[in-house]
Amino acid sequence: MRFVTTIAALALSATAALADPVGSYSVDGRNPDGSSYKGSVSVSRTGETFKVVWAIGSEKYVGTAVGDDDFFAVGYRSGNQSGIAVYSRDGKGWKGIWTYQGGTSIGLETLTPK
Repeated sequence: MRFVTTIAALALSATAALADPVGSYSVDGRNPDGSSYKGSVSVSRTGETFKVVWAIGSEKYVGTAVGDDDFFAVGYRSGNQSGIAVYSRDGKGWKGIWTYQGGTSIGLETLTPK
């Protein structure tokens, strides 16, 4: 019986770990140079990872993320640019920092659910 209880506990904890950032968001951000931007972000589940797509002006950035209900980290690419972004839960939305590959300063983002 102890084995069954252990398996049930593991299954429940795995379900809790699968809580995630899936959704559509408005994004307000600040580039590393201090300029600001606005746009939209969609996060969808792709198995154990997430697909993240930013639409900022005429640019589209696509990334792959890992995470849970408290944080997620994304490697992204647009044309020849790539980088990383890390977000933490902020109420119903997310606060994040990001940089381009080889960057020496960071940008900031706030994702607000639509």
